[in-house]
Amino acid sequence: MDKIKITQVKSTIDRAQRQKDTITALGLRKVNQSVVKEATPQILGMVKAVHHLVSVEKA
Repeated sequence: MDKIKITQVKSTIDRAQRQKDTITALGLRKVNQSVVKEATPQILGMVKAVHHLVSVEKA
């Protein structure tokens, strides 16, 4: 599978708890922190749910 680099670009302050939990589940804790994950359907669904808080690029 392809790998993607997910970077948190916006804060989770004043966001729904579900979005905060999704960001945490992706392994992100701070703004501008990045993680590299495999592009599985589960990860892509999580990214889609918080697409307004993260940026995604191929790794």
